[in-house]
Amino acid sequence: MADYFTHFSCLIEVGSPEKAARALALFQGLRAADQDADDPEVSGFTLAHQDAPEGNTLWIHDDEHGDVEAVIRFVLRLAEDLDLTGLLGFQYGLTCSRPRLDAFGGGAHVIDLGARKSIGWTSTQEWLAAALNGEDVDA
Repeated sequence: MADYFTHFSCLIEVGSPEKAARALALFQGLRAADQDADDPEVSGFTLAHQDAPEGNTLWIHDDEHGDVEAVIRFVLRLAEDLDLTGLLGFQYGLTCSRPRLDAFGGGAHVIDLGARKSIGWTSTQEWLAAALNGEDVDA
């Protein structure tokens, strides 16, 4: 049996050590609440300080089976709660423990923190299918 994985890793700067502490406290609170939830809010990723505890950069990465949509929801909530602005982009990779024809790929997302919305994304699987169907795709 094959195991499928989604992997990602990105940094988000939140502006101050106080905001970083608030972000970590929010994440830990949501993680605790998720333990009994049918639809966990922050499953599939981990949040940690990238720099020293007095820094303002946080590292978001998968915890074996990543959930890209959960990251987007959490980042949008952080943007609202901490009044973040600017853009955040991250890539993800799809892998499998065994060779499978449809098991590998990836993509990327861009989030406008100030507007509180995802503004763009791409999927290598969808791009490849479109290209092989003769559709006009940007290289």
